[in-house]
Amino acid sequence: MPTHAYDEAMRLALDEARRAGDAADVPVGCVVLDADGRVLGRGRNQREECGDPTAHAEVVALRQAAAARGEWRLDGCTLVVTLEPCTMCAGALVLSRVARVVFGAFDPKAGAVGSLWDVVRDRRLNHRPEVVAGVLADECGALLVEWFAARRRFGE
Repeated sequence: MPTHAYDEAMRLALDEARRAGDAADVPVGCVVLDADGRVLGRGRNQREECGDPTAHAEVVALRQAAAARGEWRLDGCTLVVTLEPCTMCAGALVLSRVARVVFGAFDPKAGAVGSLWDVVRDRRLNHRPEVVAGVLADECGALLVEWFAARRRFGE
């Protein structure tokens, strides 16, 4: 499937990312879609807001999607996130059995879906979701760059 097929979903994830940034969290947003493209879960980074180190956008969205489905297995679902998942989130993607992970910006410092590690495609695991990388990467990356630049300007 071409990457532009996920542009609309990535725009929803970008909306979530902006909400995170407005709440003083790193602006990362996520949506989980069912096989028909309906949104089952939405998430944004909420570590600062909730005081929870596991409140990454992906984990929040996976929890919401599992609750909507009434089960933890998210077979056939697609997770769309603005930033390449970290090791914790990549592990959660594998454990939730999502069919596909779509991300925007690469994360060369902590990315675990190809940049620094490649957790989701490790042949030793019993489930390996499809990966679609770089969807609206410039927009996703610009949001992060601008957010961090503003923090440096104001000494945060």
